[in-house]
Amino acid sequence: MRKIIICTFLSLDGVMQAPGGPDEDAESGFEHGGWQKPVSDDEVGAAIAGWYEPSDAMLLGRKTYEIFAAYWPTADPGNPFTERMNSMRKYVASRTLTSLEWENSTLLEGDVADAVRELKASDGGDINVVGSGDLAQTLMRNDLVDEYRLTIHPVIIGTGKRLFADGAVPTSLEPVSVSTTKSGTVVGTYRPTGKPSYDSY
Repeated sequence: MRKIIICTFLSLDGVMQAPGGPDEDAESGFEHGGWQKPVSDDEVGAAIAGWYEPSDAMLLGRKTYEIFAAYWPTADPGNPFTERMNSMRKYVASRTLTSLEWENSTLLEGDVADAVRELKASDGGDINVVGSGDLAQTLMRNDLVDEYRLTIHPVIIGTGKRLFADGAVPTSLEPVSVSTTKSGTVVGTYRPTGKPSYDSY
């Protein structure tokens, strides 16, 4: 069984929108694009590279797919991520796209949750869900997430899309590995373990 792994960069207050650049995603008037780099460091980069070692595919929503497809095919070939991102299999969940130009990309058909269940049951390595906030919400609601790999950066954004937004399914998480980089970024891997328990002091 393949694992579905949500790989996401978060601010301290949980914002995941547009970490990579000012023009990445300005939906809803978001004005803080590009917030990650100033609070990142080489340890974060090494951790992110490690996220891709056991994975041979990405699962992307439309918006993240279009951002990646516009960048990676012409990205610097000296960047070690360039070849990796272009050669990996990409599965794309979209209700509006009818064709995909980026190499090794496949458009999922039918119900997204059903299609992802089929992917999980197929042969292959782990599948990383990168960005793709709306898709992540769908996967969480349908109990399809096997692991979260998160970088939590020391910055408060205040507005924007959040991975764990209002209405998120209450879930208990087991920490697999958690460390802090020299810039103060928390790099954590967590696995869902079912519903949380409740008690009092």
